[in-house]
Amino acid sequence: MTTSKERGESRELVEMAWDPITRIVGSLGIYAKIDFARKEVVECHSTSSIFRGYSVFMKGKDPRDAHFITSRICGICGDNHATCSVYAQNMAYGVRPPALAEWIVNLGEAAEYMFDHNIYQENLVGVDYCEKMVAATNPGVLERANATEAPHAAEHGFRTVGDIMRSLNPLEGEFYREALTMSRVAREMFCLMEGRHVHPSTLYPGGVGTVATVQLFTDYLTRLMRYVDFVKKVVPMHDDLFDFFYDALPGYEQVGRRRVLLGCWGSLNDPEYCDFTYQNMNDWGRRMFVSPGIIVDGELITNDLVDINLGIRVLLGSSYYDDWAGQEPFVTHDPLGNPVDMRHPWNQHTIPRPQKRDFTDKYSWVMSPRWFDGTDMLPLDTGGGPIARLWSTALSGLVDVGGYVRSTGRSVLINLPKSATRPETTFEWKIPERDGELLSNALERNRARSYFQAYMAACALHFAEQGLNEVRQGRSQTWKPFEVPDEAISCGFTEAVRGVLSHHMVIRNGRIANYHPYPPTPWNASVRDVNGVPGPYEDAVQNTPIFEENPPDTFKGIDIMRTVRSFDPCLPCGVHMYLGRGKELRKLHSPHAYATG
Repeated sequence: MTTSKERGESRELVEMAWDPITRIVGSLGIYAKIDFARKEVVECHSTSSIFRGYSVFMKGKDPRDAHFITSRICGICGDNHATCSVYAQNMAYGVRPPALAEWIVNLGEAAEYMFDHNIYQENLVGVDYCEKMVAATNPGVLERANATEAPHAAEHGFRTVGDIMRSLNPLEGEFYREALTMSRVAREMFCLMEGRHVHPSTLYPGGVGTVATVQLFTDYLTRLMRYVDFVKKVVPMHDDLFDFFYDALPGYEQVGRRRVLLGCWGSLNDPEYCDFTYQNMNDWGRRMFVSPGIIVDGELITNDLVDINLGIRVLLGSSYYDDWAGQEPFVTHDPLGNPVDMRHPWNQHTIPRPQKRDFTDKYSWVMSPRWFDGTDMLPLDTGGGPIARLWSTALSGLVDVGGYVRSTGRSVLINLPKSATRPETTFEWKIPERDGELLSNALERNRARSYFQAYMAACALHFAEQGLNEVRQGRSQTWKPFEVPDEAISCGFTEAVRGVLSHHMVIRNGRIANYHPYPPTPWNASVRDVNGVPGPYEDAVQNTPIFEENPPDTFKGIDIMRTVRSFDPCLPCGVHMYLGRGKELRKLHSPHAYATG
């Protein structure tokens, strides 16, 4: 325990650390100072202790290998990287895949969203809200949950909120086990379309190698309808659970809350409009089935992918790298003639400089991506992916998917047809607010994850119908040939499961001269930049009040962990918590090792 004085007041601050929290670019560590007297987190630093270096060893490679190599960035969402890389290659090679191929890719990616959000929400982050965890951190809340009738009991089958919590107990809970089963179903759906999970074996630039038949889509639809049946239970159950926390713990909306600064790059292309040319990227980007957008203080700043691309900046600040200022730029202007900044991924040089961790200087391998709005470098977050995607899609008002999904300008309507045991159901995700204030916080990030599972199930129904129509019309081609140019610059934009994903490539002499993949984790886990602005994890944790009932010597940090996990970082096999001088308080073991990007 350490004491310090801040703002002229004597405050006793306890230094605590959770390290490692594993994730794709290394081990995530959260270092915090907590004022237990005032029940608040005063300071937070997010660290990553492992250097990966994909941007270094991609240089000189054959561009056609890019998607195979970059899919190995992640052991869970490698297909998102492969897809994004293929998009960048399609742009570079000037190839437009057949429509059938794009419907197959969309079906694979939709299955990945359903698989990953389900297993994360129910089997990993759900443990933070299960009976055993609530009993250990807020026994008074559990007592109230056991006495609180669940408003949507008829839809999900759990009479009280306490019953919902018990259903989430690891390995024992009814819903916990059901979700595991459904994760397998969703993974099978993915493999039908892309051959192998998580590194696709049938996904290439120019299209796919999947053999498209009526049987293929029928097998997918059979599994999809099981998932539709399941997700009709998921959404109302989580609405009841998260609404209960607001009621049981007044002020809980402040846990994990930060300014609404959300980024979404859009995903799931419409082959009728998407030609993968940079010149038309603004148009086909707006035709995506998940709309791109930058949201600042709840308002849509832009949904133009060209603007989004040109606004990306990679800052250093507190990360273990040397600056590349003064290096020769790879790209001075984009294909439309717009100037490209030296801090844009097309021009980035990765120059690692290992050194001792110092929270007053350099302390992480994560850089600090920011989006430049013309005045400020904005530390965007993805909210774990779904909240940014739904918010951007809602505000853009561009999506109308065959009666299954429609964006209204302030909400997203999701229509699911009658399934085996449940009637036709409509859900509406609304931009979250409470007492007139917009909310980007832990509970709303998690809530959006449930709604987005329903959104993807509805979209997948449309994709399957379109794919079947192509086959029945005799348009069975799934790939087009292409040639690799000697010189090219290109980019791919999509949404990985937990948020924004871009791949930027420069080709010279037929080889990769520069390549930078930017998944959501660097955005969410970024560190203090050159302007001293903290990254989203740091910012959200620093603003978090403490509601846990335990004293410092038995403190489990549940409110802090709920904040970090709401962003869907890669969760740990073991979390170690200790006081500032290294005394270990508690060791927690998750039943699953889970590495995601």
